[in-house]
Amino acid sequence: MRPLIAVPARFSARTSALRYAAEVNARALIEAVWRAGGEPVSLHPADTGTAARLARFDGVLLPGGGDLAPSRYGATDTHDTVYDVDALQDTFDLDVARHALESGLPLLAVCRGLQAVNVALGGTLEQDMGGPQREHRHLVHPLTLEPGSVVARAAGVEKTDASCYHHQRVDRLGTGLRVTARAADGTVEALELQDARGWFTAVQWHPEDTAHEDPAQQGLFDALVRAAAR
Repeated sequence: MRPLIAVPARFSARTSALRYAAEVNARALIEAVWRAGGEPVSLHPADTGTAARLARFDGVLLPGGGDLAPSRYGATDTHDTVYDVDALQDTFDLDVARHALESGLPLLAVCRGLQAVNVALGGTLEQDMGGPQREHRHLVHPLTLEPGSVVARAAGVEKTDASCYHHQRVDRLGTGLRVTARAADGTVEALELQDARGWFTAVQWHPEDTAHEDPAQQGLFDALVRAAAR
């Protein structure tokens, strides 16, 4: 039996194949979990019963998506580049992050997922990194991973090329989190939790973009599924 990996769905205003608004997950993300030996299950965002719903799963993949509402981390203003904010999506993702970490459920958080974990633990975000010379959209750049960290062990390397698509980044770290990778410009690229109850790492980049051809990126999904199988 393949371990069940919960993948919170993302609301989409339009999907041509379905004709209606939809709940979706990126095919590349789902395929990476499948290649790793997991059974990816799209999870409907709802604002109640998160802990009970997660109890049936062996692991969680918290994926990328739109921006979290700045009010979720105490900001009193909203930058004009903030996009695709959805109150229910925010509530659900933050609940998933908290319950997975509290229960020790294996968790891999990607891009927005990393930001949700940081906010769930009391951290804040920089709402916009700046214009084209600073943002990490459509950008592949080299990273150095902290030797011996969860992310380095999963990837099987200490240097890798990361495919990024984001305009926000971690500002103040959430309680108990530590940085295990940064970009050359100082952007936090990976986080771990001190004294984590279960397997956990969070990455700001999108490993699914190149996982089909890069064993280091696929290794993150492999490690999640191995932890889930245990």
